[in-house]
Amino acid sequence: MNKSERINDMMLFLNDKNSFHLKDLMARYNISKSTALRDVEALERIGMPIYSQHGRNGFYGILPNKLLSPIVFHMDEVFALYFSMLTLRAYETTPFHLSVEQLKKKFENCLSAEKTSLLHRVEKVFRLGTTLHSNECPFLSDILGYAIEEKVCTLTYEKKDTQKTYCIQFFDISSAYGQWYATGYNFKTERPQVFRCDRVINMEECHDIAAKPLSEFMKPADQLYKTSDAVDFEIGISAKGVDLFYKEHYPSMKFYSENGQYFIRGFFNKGEEDFITTYFINYGEHILSVKPDLLRAQIAERLHKLTSYFSVL
Repeated sequence: MNKSERINDMMLFLNDKNSFHLKDLMARYNISKSTALRDVEALERIGMPIYSQHGRNGFYGILPNKLLSPIVFHMDEVFALYFSMLTLRAYETTPFHLSVEQLKKKFENCLSAEKTSLLHRVEKVFRLGTTLHSNECPFLSDILGYAIEEKVCTLTYEKKDTQKTYCIQFFDISSAYGQWYATGYNFKTERPQVFRCDRVINMEECHDIAAKPLSEFMKPADQLYKTSDAVDFEIGISAKGVDLFYKEHYPSMKFYSENGQYFIRGFFNKGEEDFITTYFINYGEHILSVKPDLLRAQIAERLHKLTSYFSVL
């Protein structure tokens, strides 16, 4: 390989290391000591924070704030990354400590003026659909940190002007329809529970409860969320209903296509009746069948209440 290819590969090779010796580079790339020294100087010039430790057992060290290795993208990949990045503009809060505009500017500084101008022209006629996330979530990054570090936290949560305290281990963070949501294991109820992140008003690490491995929560929904009193359902839907399903559905639901017919199968737990009926009411006439009869009756009752409400409004 030529020098530029070798330097690029060398950054990848050293990226996860805290230290190295010249002989490591000499052996890997079959180069002389003088060439290895020049390559180390080249790495320093392009920003890798290398320092040398002299002495009999000397070595080269790499500071922990090292840069990511350079990656070469073609323009289609640049477009994909650029517009994915711009979707962060819709979020009042992200779990990352960054300014989207500064990130955008840094991204553009890596491109030529011609390519940047091309991106700006594409930006005028192309955009990815997003829902505005207007609520501030000051503990979002903390929730992410606790989740990936497998830590239990004491959570103070506000709902309907009432504050409650929970012992939670978070394992999932998602966004939907203008809100951030975090799912965690409630050690009191011994069940997963979903929280709106903007309603979290305080978090502290809980040292009294042993955390579970994150892998324990990476299970199918029917194993993780389904309770013993859950009700199974099967909803037959039209082709238009398939579109509605893919626009919005939940872990407790799955789509099936059988012999030209379409079905949503899943379950709902006790206490989730209002949620499930409201969800399927949105399908309207695109629902072709409902099982069990209990769910059909719940949907009909909910529609009757809505009709009565609007008739006297």
